[in-house]
Amino acid sequence: MTEPIHEPVDQDAAEPEPEPDDSSRADGGQDDPDGAGSDDGGQSSHRRRLVAEGDIAADYLEGLLDIADLDGDIDMDIDGDRAAVSIAGGELGHLVGRNGEVLDALQELTRLAVLRETGERSRLMLDIEGHRARRRVDLTEIGTRAAEQVKSSGEPVSLSAMTPFERKIVHDAVAAAGLVSESEGVEPMRYVVVRPA
Repeated sequence: MTEPIHEPVDQDAAEPEPEPDDSSRADGGQDDPDGAGSDDGGQSSHRRRLVAEGDIAADYLEGLLDIADLDGDIDMDIDGDRAAVSIAGGELGHLVGRNGEVLDALQELTRLAVLRETGERSRLMLDIEGHRARRRVDLTEIGTRAAEQVKSSGEPVSLSAMTPFERKIVHDAVAAAGLVSESEGVEPMRYVVVRPA
């Protein structure tokens, strides 16, 4: 039996997600939970909502940076079906914190600011100094390597425990490689198992 890959999970990118990840992902995670892709009007309405979330988040974060007397450039984008806000510049590494704890807290505070203004829960993603972007690259590589190992051995491969955010990235990488994956276990020790197609 093939030895499972147990990658050390860098919890710097840990992100609490309000919604559970799918237990099995073979679709590359291309869900349309809001039904926004059903027609052009729905798409533009959904996009406007995400842009509004980004604007609210940027205003909130700008206020926090001013209070803390920190410099940073705030950038807004739309990543799939969520607003994405990033902060770069200056000395901002301490806003990521040990194991990403400060970044996670700031993200939740920003989501609460959006909720207060819109009345709707946000899935907004906050990144500081490219931390989550780098973690996404690492997790995609972990998923791809696990898929290659499964293709070569024909045996399932279990990965280390990950957050819902991290597991989704791995599920997407495995699906892109043409294999299937499932999340097993109980939070906070839930992990991905990669299986032959």
